Amino acid sequence: MTAQEYDVVILGAGFAGLTAARELTWSGRRVLVLEARDRIGGRTWLDSRLGLDIELGGTWVHWIQPFVWTELHRYGIGLVPSPQPAVAWHQHDGRPTAVEPDALLALLDEPNRELGRAAREVFPDPFSPLSSAQGTLLDDELLLDRLAALGLDEDRLALLLSFWTLNFNGRLDEAAYTQALRWLAAANGDWRMLFEACASYKIAGGTRALAEAILSDTDAELRLGADVASIADGPGEVLIRLVDGSSVTAASVIVTAPLHALARIRFEPPLPAAAERAVESGQVGRGTKIWFSVEGERPHFVAFGANDAPLNFLQSEYHVGGRTVVIGFGPDARAIDGNDRSAVQQAVDQVVRGLTVVDVAGHDWTADPLSGETWPMHRAGYLKRGLPALRAPHGRVLLAGSDVADGWGGFIDGAIESGLSAARSILRPPTSDASPAAAAVSTDQDV
Repeated sequence: MTAQEYDVVILGAGFAGLTAARELTWSGRRVLVLEARDRIGGRTWLDSRLGLDIELGGTWVHWIQPFVWTELHRYGIGLVPSPQPAVAWHQHDGRPTAVEPDALLALLDEPNRELGRAAREVFPDPFSPLSSAQGTLLDDELLLDRLAALGLDEDRLALLLSFWTLNFNGRLDEAAYTQALRWLAAANGDWRMLFEACASYKIAGGTRALAEAILSDTDAELRLGADVASIADGPGEVLIRLVDGSSVTAASVIVTAPLHALARIRFEPPLPAAAERAVESGQVGRGTKIWFSVEGERPHFVAFGANDAPLNFLQSEYHVGGRTVVIGFGPDARAIDGNDRSAVQQAVDQVVRGLTVVDVAGHDWTADPLSGETWPMHRAGYLKRGLPALRAPHGRVLLAGSDVADGWGGFIDGAIESGLSAARSILRPPTSDASPAAAAVSTDQDV
């Protein structure tokens, strides 16, 4: 038997892959990272657009997220706050209406408090969601049903729907109640802290600064433009074939591709049936993130539109060259062309009055075959039937990434956590297949 070329091959140079590579090389493993893109960072991407560097993908971090905070502290990287809004907008009688920011928060406060009261009860340990019996019992419930049961008036319900549509970056008709509870539990049940973690502090130097810091701390080999076609787990080694016809061998493989991108890779043998169904069920996060600039240096603002609008949330971030640069989110990437200025203008007019869009920029992550989604947010039933199947080892192949994180799934923090867990699984493999995850993957239930 020929010796493997590498101890571990990692697919993907996002935060999960880079973190796993660092941990493994620190322990003396020979590691190769294969990245299909021409850059590192995965679904984070700092790029020069609209006259400045902007984050086209994942952006915000917070000190209540333990894994990313540890990495920022490790490398001496600080935070940059997003601006405090001077005005807020929401829909009243179907029209954009300006209010004080505190008034907007007050409208959201009681219903979100009511929603979040159960979060720590259901998930007392937010970083062990699969151990929650209540989470299993509640996992088929829809968030929409819980929101409707709050008995809110039309305007307040519309605002709450838009708030959670923003968090899921997708339609709520399949969104899991447990996914909302998991995020709230990770924020200690405090919805305001959750909101702050989602949109208040950026990484100094951008996400690229942290990704490059982690990369510089490993001697793993990195190949960019290395698109993987198949992974064959055979006797004694794993054979990884690339689209360009080349191949490499390894003792273990970590795959960090997002759930919607896994279908691009042929697994031999195929993933177990439960894992295949989990991949097919996918995530809710199929929305859009669009940057645009408007005329004038406008007072900073946040705005919620209708939950089914092309853009349902706007937040101004920068003043540059006499213009205001704004970020917008919407639940369905198919509903708006982020490169069409007139389409963006029409969408903005539904949310805020008096803005003139000058230029637009963005990246369609759902149309990107290497992502197929924005950030992962689970459908109902995924926690109890999908996640255990994906988290379990598949022979010498492990799945990692924010999509399968335990804690802050959907965030940079979740990606780092998952990368650490994958590396630990290789460095200290379990002594028995009797773990809860292994047991769960042996079941043959529909997702």
